[in-house]
Amino acid sequence: MSEPLQKTYVWDPVVRVLHWALVIAFATSWGLGKFGPDIMTLHFYSGYTVATIVILRLLWGVLGYRTARFTQFVKGPRKIAAYARTLPSRNPSRSYGHNPVGALFVVGVLVVLSLQIASGLFADPEDYINTGPLAQYVSIDLARKALSLHEPLSTLLLLMVIGHIGAIFWYKKRKGENLVKPMITGYADLPPEAVKAASSKRA
Repeated sequence: MSEPLQKTYVWDPVVRVLHWALVIAFATSWGLGKFGPDIMTLHFYSGYTVATIVILRLLWGVLGYRTARFTQFVKGPRKIAAYARTLPSRNPSRSYGHNPVGALFVVGVLVVLSLQIASGLFADPEDYINTGPLAQYVSIDLARKALSLHEPLSTLLLLMVIGHIGAIFWYKKRKGENLVKPMITGYADLPPEAVKAASSKRA
């Protein structure tokens, strides 16, 4: 008979606030970028908000609570591959924090978001209105390349978001794990061995 699960503190308030703030800011930026208005002042402001959130998350990945730190949740190829092989199983993963595949996704999103932010800052459509604030400091060729990357990167980010939502539904339906609730409350139900392993690692 399996041991009862323990209610365990997993996600600190900074991670949770930044997560949901990024959801809102990215949705706003993407919508404004796709549907206007033509003068994209609001799009720039929402982009600055996304940039601020990304910078704070990167800093918190170094200085924050143990489950937020990159050194704690980023794993090597072998562990990622080993965990990926368990995904079709109906057994819940009950990971303390990000699982290895989820960690890879987090890093990927932060990298693509950083590229998206940089491309927006340096982009110059030569309309004298929607020019990135740093475009004046680079050559027109580089500014045009930044502009040409901005749209494809936004599409890639949208696909990553859709994949993320799909994974949440997969875990709920296939494995019976609710991944959303811990990101709201900060607590997850974990087996004693996972709690013990987490407690053995000092913050």
